[in-house]
Amino acid sequence: MNVAAPTLFDRALRRITGVWRDMAQGVAHEEDESIAGQMRACLAGRGGEVSARNRAAKLAQAYLTLDEAGRRDFLMTLAGFDADADAVAAAFETVRAAPDIAARTAAKAQLRRALEPPRTRLLTQFTTIPDGMKFLVDLRASLLTLRAEDPMLAALEGDLKALLASWFDVGFLDLSAIDWNSPAALLEKLAGYEAVHGVRSWRDLKNRLDSDRRCYAFFHPRMPGEPLIFVEVALVKGLADSVQRLLDPKAPLIDLREADTAIFYSISNCQRGLDGISFGNFLIKRVVGDLSAELPRVKTFATLSPVPRFRRWLDAQFAEPVAGFLSEEESSALRTAAPPSGPAAETGVQALAAILAVRGWWRDGAMRRAAEPVLLRLCARYLLLEGKGRRALDPVAHFHLTNGARLERILPLADTSEKGVKESATFMVNYLYDPARIEEYHEAYVGEGRRSAASAVRRLARGWA
Repeated sequence: MNVAAPTLFDRALRRITGVWRDMAQGVAHEEDESIAGQMRACLAGRGGEVSARNRAAKLAQAYLTLDEAGRRDFLMTLAGFDADADAVAAAFETVRAAPDIAARTAAKAQLRRALEPPRTRLLTQFTTIPDGMKFLVDLRASLLTLRAEDPMLAALEGDLKALLASWFDVGFLDLSAIDWNSPAALLEKLAGYEAVHGVRSWRDLKNRLDSDRRCYAFFHPRMPGEPLIFVEVALVKGLADSVQRLLDPKAPLIDLREADTAIFYSISNCQRGLDGISFGNFLIKRVVGDLSAELPRVKTFATLSPVPRFRRWLDAQFAEPVAGFLSEEESSALRTAAPPSGPAAETGVQALAAILAVRGWWRDGAMRRAAEPVLLRLCARYLLLEGKGRRALDPVAHFHLTNGARLERILPLADTSEKGVKESATFMVNYLYDPARIEEYHEAYVGEGRRSAASAVRRLARGWA
């Protein structure tokens, strides 16, 4: 269910361009009305603060009225306002030649100023206009699709990312509870931005906001109508092990007097332009705090999370299996259970690949008995041992470990939807948030690269053949 996302965007765009058009009319006519000329006028800063805001609004409005090619040219022009190479070289030589600490300190300050490209001042000026922060977030979303085309665009994207990272931190964000009585525009966005488990209908959305559910949104004060992240929670008894059962609209409501567990089943980033920017390390901790205050009977806080790149990792292993990928016993069981149709499975790896290629393979008892324990072990290996340096390879694991969670359980057949099969081979994970140990687990991962996990999961990972 994609609930009127284009309509919402068009509505917001008309409002924003109308406001900026009115502001732009307050700008005196410049000798050079080109995009580059307008940018130079913004940097020159003639007049007072009102004039500066109006120029920034005029420039932003000009960008929004351009077609795709025009916007790329706009961004290339903006990227061209780089640091002056001669000024940087001169400032560097002054640092090298400084005779004492005082002179060197002053020279370093001058070098830092010389290194700052004028385009960062231009970008910062957009924050002074109405919806300017949202404009910058959307500007970076465009740059993310273009940065590979040109080094200057990549540099501009890096500058903007650094600015946004300094402005967006969980300590600056407002947390708000969302329910069925929230504004319709916000409910539309909840449905439209849902990235983990798509909202199928208004009934489905209403079910996710019922009495045994909670939903929260994070907002930035400079983007009050634009959610940054939605966090959806189910109140249940015990740890959940199937997203289909958890989201079943026909399931009876849970009596909150019996609920002892809060399951975070969907965390959706709403702003493409904030991809790769951390909102801080204790995002979930804030939600846990609110839930604890409202529902003191709830003592367990955990997720039901996808393993979105597990199948991709498996396919890479199938293409180039390492020695000992499967034990002889596993290979024998898999070859016996492999489907008779299709190419003969000469190895255990080929047999496992053939089983996973069968639609609904888990419904076949022999296939499931042979494949499930192998996949459990491989999933544990993928989550706990695979990575880039100290960072977990799986992005969802990285997010929760960074936020102070412990990998508690690996769950086969937890998501048998088409997406769950394609991305996670039906697997999901419970990450546990223990309020007393969130900071300890966070420090272990961020500081030492150690991934906190229950002993049963660790035993699975040690089973690597």
